[in-house]
This record gives sequence, structure tokens and C-alpha cells, in this order.
Amino acid sequence: MRIHLVRNLGILAHVDAGKTTVTERILHRTGATHKTGEVHDGTTVTDFDPQERDRGITIFAAAVSCTWAGHRLTLIDTPGHVDFTAEVERSLRVLDGAVAVFDAVAGVEPQSETVWRQADRHGVPRIAFVNKLDRAGADLDAAVASIRARLHPAPLVVQLPIGREDGFTGVIDLLRLPEDASAEARRRRRVLEEAVAELHPVALDEFCATGIITAETLEKALRELTLSGEGLVVLCGAAYRDRGIEPLLDAVVAYLPSPADVPPVRPDRPADPAAPLAALVFKVVSTATGRLTYLRVYSGTLRKGDHVTDAGRTERVARVLRVQAARYSEVDSAVAGDIVAVAGPKAARVGATLCAPGAPVVLEPPVTADPVVSVAVEARRDGDRLTSALARLAEEDPSLVVRVDPETGQTVLSGLGELHLEVAVEKLRRDRGLEVAVGRPSVAYRETVVSGVTGLVYRHVKQDGGAGQFAHVVLDVAPSEEEGFEFASAVVGGRVPREYVRAVEAGCRDALEEGPLGGHPVTGLRVTLTDGATHPKDSSDLAFRTAGRLGLREALRACAVHLLEPVAEVVVTVPSDAVGGVLGDLAARRGRVAGSAVRQGTAVVTATVPVAELFGYATRLRSRTQGRGTFTARPVGFAPVP
Repeated sequence: MRIHLVRNLGILAHVDAGKTTVTERILHRTGATHKTGEVHDGTTVTDFDPQERDRGITIFAAAVSCTWAGHRLTLIDTPGHVDFTAEVERSLRVLDGAVAVFDAVAGVEPQSETVWRQADRHGVPRIAFVNKLDRAGADLDAAVASIRARLHPAPLVVQLPIGREDGFTGVIDLLRLPEDASAEARRRRRVLEEAVAELHPVALDEFCATGIITAETLEKALRELTLSGEGLVVLCGAAYRDRGIEPLLDAVVAYLPSPADVPPVRPDRPADPAAPLAALVFKVVSTATGRLTYLRVYSGTLRKGDHVTDAGRTERVARVLRVQAARYSEVDSAVAGDIVAVAGPKAARVGATLCAPGAPVVLEPPVTADPVVSVAVEARRDGDRLTSALARLAEEDPSLVVRVDPETGQTVLSGLGELHLEVAVEKLRRDRGLEVAVGRPSVAYRETVVSGVTGLVYRHVKQDGGAGQFAHVVLDVAPSEEEGFEFASAVVGGRVPREYVRAVEAGCRDALEEGPLGGHPVTGLRVTLTDGATHPKDSSDLAFRTAGRLGLREALRACAVHLLEPVAEVVVTVPSDAVGGVLGDLAARRGRVAGSAVRQGTAVVTATVPVAELFGYATRLRSRTQGRGTFTARPVGFAPVP
């Protein structure tokens, strides 16, 4: 299929906004399935994992393909729960566009904001679908107002709902109004024309010259505004009742980009089947038949039987597979713009670049979030199988980190939240057949510099009979306003050659892995190499890397260092008569309330709470509110421990 007829898109939203239901209706409408699956029945195509069906939520991003109006659509249904936001990150890295789904009652919810910012970071063009207009309290205008206020795009509403709540029956297309359109529909069309004219010069010229904007000009302007991110096309419907799905498909084809419409991943790797191969691995899955590597082909052609290179390793592609959630169909090749799975490569990890052996290239991998919660895991028997199973888990999900505690000897599994770890442990039990004991969850602390030191001198001298080691460094250490680590060199006169400066930086990064307070990773500091000295024979990269590591460790022991704990933004939704008890409970958990609002008898409280205080909060909240309270928690960084 020609590349301009391809659409690679994600379905993004807060949990329970209806992403999976939208995906199911799309698959049914396009003829990809003959029966619509339901989340509550556990019969959906994309939520095929047993845990997803048991819990009624999307956990793992699932790819499906279908055709509409002569276009091939590859959809990735992404998780909505914050604990699985890394799945969204990896998916967005390989997508060209997205449909953001919003609840017509709740509007923009916390995870809506998170995935929106992720899409902003990747420059992914979006259209919006306001879902669940058939629910009591549904309000398209209020949902659009929340999009404008909290996400800050320019919403361009292209449809008018027919009926409200239970009486909702469909939508009117404002671009191509019927002759007998109501006065309200004509008014909304005028509002759309004026909004587009403010943003698009060609539409403005036509509006000024004729007083109207034709449907053809509007459609072209809306596409260009979508691709540039200056405008957000907003559609509406009720996916469960199958209302608004066909117009949504038309909008995907009309407004979202093809692989040819987005900038090339690199200037030397255009979206051309004849260009050198460049493909990015974004997912690794172990199946009953072997290991599958999911990838996006950005340029070139990948054929069954080809040899590909990844960081110097060359492996053979045994099969190329089109993906339909849990089902696969074999094809001979994949070309630029395709999202496929391949069998054969054993070493490729998430973020790896597969390329032709004669044309090496490295693409930017997806960002991996740091874990914030840990549990100790132990096999009741067969510890070797547990070790290999944990390694396989971490290979499939890079946001899971496995380590052995040097003091206790325990195996520690770290992840992005309680639910994230629960799912991982359950996967060990179900998929690997392991009996696993799990300890109490604990948080991942950090250490940071409060006040630094200047002029710390460290000399690394080693003579053991062979070639010696010599490195002399002088370090300044100071707090940084940013999280992470900054390194700079102020050495003059070439006293430390440039290649040794890089070695000192690498050594400093090594030292950040264990801080002086409790062996936690160190963040939020700036190190400056101010002076040093070399030896004509004994200086080397290794010597200066060692000096950087040991010198910074010594400097940190001389600094004032503070312990940091992870904190989360918590949004609690409860009946308004339960607010008092919820506020008291949050205060007891060291929470700081940032705001609250009441709408139609429901209160929404936003607070910042230490992650350590949220263990068991779901059960506590349900008991306080007779099961009517819900909450979401989104990690927002670290704060000093009192």
C-alpha cells in the first residue's frame, strides 16, 4: 500500500474513558471483526491478556490493523492507568498521530493530562473524541472548556450532538450541513469558521472575501492545523452505543498524518522503501512459540530472511508478522511506515535500532521512567527459574528493575507503582508457574546535595609492578536546581586533556549510583572539574574514571546531603458528604491539599502525597466512602523527607 494511505495512530486517555470500547467499535465498523467485544464481558480483541480481562483495564499496549476508505490503519490501544504510562511512552515514540478520548462527564482527568504531555513531547498530532455523551451529566461544551483550560490547545468542534444524555442519538457534521439544519447547527458552523479563520491565513482570506468558508477549505485548513499542532479537531459520540464511530474514522483519514507527512527520523533515513533500513524496537513479547520483537520501520524494507544489525550484533529475521492483538499473520516484508513484529532476533531490546549491516544508524530510544516502588520477591522453590523469569520480565518491560540487595541478599523488584508490581508478580505466577512470596512494598529513595564543597583534591596513584595509574582531579560540588546531574569542566591550559575530562564525567556518574546516607542514587547536583594533573606514562582513561568516581564519593561525604522520597499528585473523587473524612485522612498521610471542587454532588480533591503513605490507600478510601470513592496517583518527582 502506498505510504500516504497509511495511518499509524494511538488511542490515548484516562482509565475508563472508553479507549478500548472505541477500538472495538472501530474494528467492527471497518470489518476487521464480525462481533464487537465488551470490556465488562472480557471479550475485547485488544485486552486479550487474562489479567486485563480480570481487572477490566488495559495493561499492555496492543496493536491492531484495519482498513477504511482505502487507507490502512494501525491502531495501538494504550493503557490509561498511570502505573503503565511507560507503555504509552514507548508507543508514542513510534506513532504518527493519536486520538485522545475524553469522558463527556468528567472532561480532562489526571491521566489525560499525563498522556497529553507525553504526546506533546513526541510532537504527535492529535484529534479529540469526547465519548460517553449518552451518560447522565454529559456535556460536550463543558468537556471542551476543560480541554481548553487544562491542555491549552485551540479546540475546533466539528460536530453537534443530536439529543442529550439518554436521548443522544447521533451527531451533525458541521462541515457539510444539511439544507434543513437547525439554527443552533448554523450558529455552531459560524463559530467553527471564525475559529479556523483566526488560525489559518487561507481560510481567513476566503472568510474576509466571501463571508463564509467552504467545506473543502475548512477540511484542508483543519488538516494543516492538526499537523502543526495549532488546532485540535474535536469530535463526539458514544462508543458503547456505536454513535460517532464512522465520522471518527473519516476524521482519522482526513486529518491525521501519514508516515510521509511527518519529518524523517533522520535526514539520511527518509520514509522511502528504497532507502537504507532503519527500524526501532518498541516492545518485546515472549509467546508460547518464542520471542517476538515489535518494531516500527522508519525507512527501507525489511524482508523475511534478512540479516539486521543492532549495536554491532548481526541476527537473522526468520519471520515478519502483521499484528492483530494476540493473533499474527505472516508476510514477506515490511516497508517504511509499517508497524510489525519479527521473529528471529534474540538480543534486541526495547529501544534498539535494527538496520542493514552495511548502513549502521542509531535512533533515539524511548525514555524509561525511574521506578518509585519496590518489593522483595522470593521463590518458594526453584530460585534459578525465578532469576531467569525476572530477567525476561525486565526485558519485556524496561520500567521494571531487578537487583539484589547487597546487605540482605534479597531479590528486589522495582516499578512505577503498586499495581505495576502486582501485575508483574501475577505474571510470574500465571505465565511461569512460579510460587512467589512477596514482601511489603517500599519506596525508592534518592539523595541530594543541600550544600556543596569546593576545591576537593583527589589523587589516584597506583603502582603494582606493571603499568601504573595516575590521575589528579580537583572538583567543585554544588546543588543543582534541576533533577539529575550536571557536569562541566573549567580546566584551562590543557592540564586535563579532553578525553580524560570525559572519563572524569563517566566516573562521577558511576559514583551517583550509591549516596553516602543509605546507598540510594544521588540526584540534583552539579560537578565542576576545576583543575588536575597528568603523568606522561601512567595517566589513562581508566585512571581518570577511577579518580572521578572515588573523588566524587569523597566529596559527597563532605557535603550536606538530604534524603528525598517520591511524591505523587493524588486526585480523589468522592461524594461531597465524604470530603471531611478524606481531607483528614490525606493530612494524616502527610498530604498537602492543592485544591478541591464540587460538581453535581461529587467532590474532587487534589493533593500531593508521599508515595510511601499511599500503600493500602485504595482499601481505606473504599471503606470511608462505602465503595463510592476513587483516586488516581501520578508520580511528580521527589521531595525532602521530614
